[in-house]
Amino acid sequence: TEIFDGPPGREAYLLNPGDPGLLRQLETIDASAASTRPMPGKSTIAAHVDHIHFGLSILNRWAAGEANPWEGADWNGSWQRTIVSEEQWQTLRDGLRDETEKWRKVVAARRTWDDMSAAVGLSTAAHTAYHVGAIRQILVGLNSKDEG
Repeated sequence: TEIFDGPPGREAYLLNPGDPGLLRQLETIDASAASTRPMPGKSTIAAHVDHIHFGLSILNRWAAGEANPWEGADWNGSWQRTIVSEEQWQTLRDGLRDETEKWRKVVAARRTWDDMSAAVGLSTAAHTAYHVGAIRQILVGLNSKDEG
């Protein structure tokens, strides 16, 4: 849960102590910033969030027993939402929070980790960490534009 909520205390495994984590950081970003491309043709924060949401929804379907939710998954489509209104941005963040909570419960409840579930768990942490870093780099760029 650290990647989503920040470290629970003074100890941290992925983030620095005191880091807000993805979900709390997204609450500090408005729809305008979430919809701003860092450079022409590059992905917005909204697109990154929609992509993370899409991936977690697939994982939650798999955890609920769907045999192969990856089959036919439109990963390219998960990058198409680039511009959001304030209402759409709130809905997207709420959806991500819901999928995150479902995934958190799946991981906490799992007692045996076969090759597939271990790979899914580890790749989810790595994939989400990548997008947290990408979102933060977009924010650095947006903030430097404001200062320039």
